[in-house]
Amino acid sequence: MSATTATATTATASDVRIPLRGHLRHTGALIRRNLLWIRQDPESMFDALLMPVVFTLLFVYVFGGSIGQALGGGQDGYVQYVIPGMIAMMSMTLSQGVGTGFSQDFNSGVMDRFRSLPIGRGSVLFAKISVELVRMLFATAVLMIVAVLVGFHINHWAGLFAAVGLSAVFASSIMWVFLTLGVILKNAQSVQAMGFLVLFPLQFGSSIFAPTQSMPGWLQAFTDYNPLSTLADAARGLMVGGPVAHDLWITLGWSVGITAIAAPYAIYKFRTKS
Repeated sequence: MSATTATATTATASDVRIPLRGHLRHTGALIRRNLLWIRQDPESMFDALLMPVVFTLLFVYVFGGSIGQALGGGQDGYVQYVIPGMIAMMSMTLSQGVGTGFSQDFNSGVMDRFRSLPIGRGSVLFAKISVELVRMLFATAVLMIVAVLVGFHINHWAGLFAAVGLSAVFASSIMWVFLTLGVILKNAQSVQAMGFLVLFPLQFGSSIFAPTQSMPGWLQAFTDYNPLSTLADAARGLMVGGPVAHDLWITLGWSVGITAIAAPYAIYKFRTKS
């Protein structure tokens, strides 16, 4: 029997013996460990703090005038359009951090230590996702503060919380993809490069920053199937007003489908990584 097979067999047997209560306790302990690490290294929160500020000011004051005129509402109209899309963007952009951090933990030997302990293998991954969701919610709070300062009007508080919740659901599904990349790729730089190749076309080939009606037909066909477009449009409908149900169900469908495929594979690769 090879070493990899033996490791996988041992890990699987260990997980089977751990009850659900044990998995929850391990996940809670690992979440606390990751939060303490952030407390000791506050610089790790700089992207969650600065990214919503920089992107909001950039798009509102650089593109807001021209795109806002096309929307018929000037810069103020563009603020109402782009802020819900920015919430969708935060869910995707910050999800990349879970993969790079996971890869760094492997290269530093932290994950080898975790895998030698009698803890649920899935607990390590669930803890990573939970802490990254906390970072995403922090970034969203910063985004909304900046949004109000530049003129965004919160018309529906319940819709705002629903939009943030929907973004968190979608973000958690994407994090499983980046966790898989963090396991199978050799270093954090590779995860970051692969993430950029995935994120860039998804973000700019969507309705996050501009309406899709003026895009070429082939690009409009892409945006119709782009989950970031449906997430942005659903958030826009919830926060500003407009149709919601179609985009909401498509976004939830994407989230469930991605999680159903990526989560078991990420846990399997984590268990069997040599």
